[in-house]
Amino acid sequence: MPNYSRNCIVINVRQALAIIIIFILSGIKQSQTAVNYMDNYEKNNTNTPPVIVKSLNDTNVYCPGESDTECSALTYPCIRCAYNNSCHYGRDLNVTCSVFEHVQCLGERQFIRQMNCRYCYQTELWQQACVMRGNCNSVNNQYYRTNCTVHSDVLCLGNRSFTRNIKCNWTQGYRWSSALIISLTLGGFGADRFYLGHWQEGIGKLFSFGGLGVWTIIDVLLISLHYLGPADGSLYI
Repeated sequence: MPNYSRNCIVINVRQALAIIIIFILSGIKQSQTAVNYMDNYEKNNTNTPPVIVKSLNDTNVYCPGESDTECSALTYPCIRCAYNNSCHYGRDLNVTCSVFEHVQCLGERQFIRQMNCRYCYQTELWQQACVMRGNCNSVNNQYYRTNCTVHSDVLCLGNRSFTRNIKCNWTQGYRWSSALIISLTLGGFGADRFYLGHWQEGIGKLFSFGGLGVWTIIDVLLISLHYLGPADGSLYI
């Protein structure tokens, strides 16, 4: 009778469990880092109101380097401009601006600036400074409402501070390539689910041996198509 040689793949269960525990501890550390970062960020930005000129004679406004700066180079809140609220939207126009009486600068105190006729909330996102948040779902294209203020060098109509909807777009450091490699190699033990923070599914996948291989194949397809992402709602890097 012919002899057939069979090649068997030997899996060291102890090493596999050790790798899974490392992924679990790494995920917990990343989650704690994200929580601490967002707590510190909100503490530093929640009680920071924008600089607002309360009146034309407000002497509490600070203009950095005002004594050595040309008057025409100053920006809000050191200057005031005569806006034309009846201008045509989207058109460029010239406005007359002047420096506040208490501000010291060089050159003419009255000058011409060019601006685009639009309200401050209609300016581009790169012309605004908004309070960014990370406790939202980026995978589902979720939007959140936050406070924004136009940059000091932008001239616009209306209030310079306002609220707007911003698309959730943040990441916690999860790599798509790492998740896919883990799913291909250790997906049968639920390591990919543990890495992405899906603890309950990871435990179920571990004790069911990857759903007898079916669950493992499905997760490989979901991760490769970017359909399965981190549990905290962040994006891959």
